[in-house]
Amino acid sequence: MTLDREPRGSPSNLVQKRSIAIAGHRTSVSLEAAFWAALKSYAREDGVSLAALVARVDTARGGANLSSALRVYALERAAGPAEG
Repeated sequence: MTLDREPRGSPSNLVQKRSIAIAGHRTSVSLEAAFWAALKSYAREDGVSLAALVARVDTARGGANLSSALRVYALERAAGPAEG
């Protein structure tokens, strides 16, 4: 399998750390710029703030790391509804 990838150090591969308030406390989340862009787009589509979308994922993540849960959420949403 071949993947088209952007070169290392390209803007979408750079990790960005953001501080977000979730359930009344602030937390820092580090994600690549491409994931932040996707999450912002999904928040707009849903008519909610980015913080509200992150809080929704946070509530559903169980014991998973928040950054990992956000990446999985973005990938699953980009893939569309699961078949079966």
